Amino acid sequence: MAFTVVLVEPEIPQNAGNIARTCAVTGSKLIMVRPLGFEVSDKYLKRAGLDYWDKVDITYYDSIEEVMDKFYNGHNFWFFSTKSKNIHSSVKYNDGDFLVFGKETKGLPEDLLKKHYDECVRLPMMGELRSLNLSNSVCVGVYEALRQLDYPDMKTEGEIPKR
Repeated sequence: MAFTVVLVEPEIPQNAGNIARTCAVTGSKLIMVRPLGFEVSDKYLKRAGLDYWDKVDITYYDSIEEVMDKFYNGHNFWFFSTKSKNIHSSVKYNDGDFLVFGKETKGLPEDLLKKHYDECVRLPMMGELRSLNLSNSVCVGVYEALRQLDYPDMKTEGEIPKR
């Protein structure tokens, strides 16, 4: 099953396209929570995802509450935020976990973070810098979770091209 990436109200099509590509190459599912800051037919979204769109399982929901109501019982949810005591690599991920990310300009809603504070994780950063790019944050989170599971069903060795 691997993981499900949840994007809550993503605003930038290029980020969403890059995240869809990350989901495709890692076997992760993708949930996008409306409102979206772009049309799903947006050329920048399509270009960023390259030709991986048919290889990613994408579902759309109208609210994070709808996602939580449907999946929260029985699944771990990890809420990525700069406002957390837990570092993303210090928690134990399990197959089927949900990795939840907020919009580029505001992150996840404060009330959601307060309600699930022990399930919040952050990516370490230098000093007073605000945050990483959303698509980079998703990639770091997904690959740490996969690393902990020893990259299930993924090719982990490559060949050096012959000249």
